[in-house]
Amino acid sequence: MMLRTIRLDPSDTFVFPVAAEPGEWAVTGSFLFWGRDVAALAGKERAAFRSGFAGVSSLGFSTLVVAQPIRAEERAAAVDSLARHLVDRLGAPDMDAARAAAAEEIAFAASLAEHPEGTLVAMYRALEAGEIREQFRTLAAREKTAGADSLHATARAFTFHEEVEDGPEERVDLIDMMAARK
Repeated sequence: MMLRTIRLDPSDTFVFPVAAEPGEWAVTGSFLFWGRDVAALAGKERAAFRSGFAGVSSLGFSTLVVAQPIRAEERAAAVDSLARHLVDRLGAPDMDAARAAAAEEIAFAASLAEHPEGTLVAMYRALEAGEIREQFRTLAAREKTAGADSLHATARAFTFHEEVEDGPEERVDLIDMMAARK
């Protein structure tokens, strides 16, 4: 299993500097913020830091990812694609070093996808004591209960299965962000 970007509504295109395309293989993307002054991030960059998974093909951001099966050749292609970004855009010294780092990122993302197929995963990222910390939440399809009719059994599609302490409340004003784009 592996994480794949999903877009349930168009909000990622307004919230992040670059939105991942739906269906990209994804990693947490915390490496995109290493060495940066996270406290100075604002607007779309801050939103990307707080909750954005990185699409392997585009390095664009996605709020949600979904656990999906991945074939060996797709995983190898994802490692190569991420490695190419690490060299071309992030200054990795060579493809061998980049490939090793990319394989580690892909392996970590795959560990986060160890859930039933279709499970949604969300992330909250924060800077604590000078280190980047990530918290993950999963949402899985609700199981039908005995005696429930099909209309009511599907009325609520997802339920929360993990409980993680909430971080500080984050507010995003989409109207202001849209106005700033004009």
